[in-house]
Amino acid sequence: MTWEVERDARHKQQMARKKTVVDAGIARATEKRGIVLVNTGNGKGKSSAAFGMVARALGHDMRVGVVQFIKGVSSTGEETFFRRFPEVEYHVIGEGFTWDTQDKQRDIASAQAAWNVACGMLRNPAIAIVVLDEINIVLKLHYLDTAGVLEVLRNRPPMQHVVLTGRGAPDALIEYADTVTDMRPIKHAYDAGVGAQPGVEM
Repeated sequence: MTWEVERDARHKQQMARKKTVVDAGIARATEKRGIVLVNTGNGKGKSSAAFGMVARALGHDMRVGVVQFIKGVSSTGEETFFRRFPEVEYHVIGEGFTWDTQDKQRDIASAQAAWNVACGMLRNPAIAIVVLDEINIVLKLHYLDTAGVLEVLRNRPPMQHVVLTGRGAPDALIEYADTVTDMRPIKHAYDAGVGAQPGVEM
């Protein structure tokens, strides 16, 4: 037997063992319910990942609700694109990043207005996925009460999924969520002086 044949035989055995483990995990995962996902961390891609889920949901003929906190000064590619779909209810309720607005009370009022819209979605069982974009920042700054947000999440329709994005997700939210991803920055074009590019970051 040549070493290539032995190598391939070992690979087949390894993959067979791995398949047994994966299949057992899939067999155990029988619960069907809505899940809460948190995309946080200092790296890029938190909102982009959430909007990837929006596209996936549309592929399954699901209704989607989007509320964007903080953002609002300029239109983004995802907003322009997803507003084309009647299945997507899309709200941008912010006046820009806090370092631009420089008005804490106005920022708090915008956050509360956005949350009021989000609460309507989180009571609607016809909306399968709700994206609360940049809400983690609002919670970090205490513009909304984390305990109050968690209470609404606990009482949402049982099959509804919720995605919360933004840096600085509070510990209580991370503990409650089913899936948490921490985006870690390694390298970014901005650090080399490259501005935000359409189709990449806006």
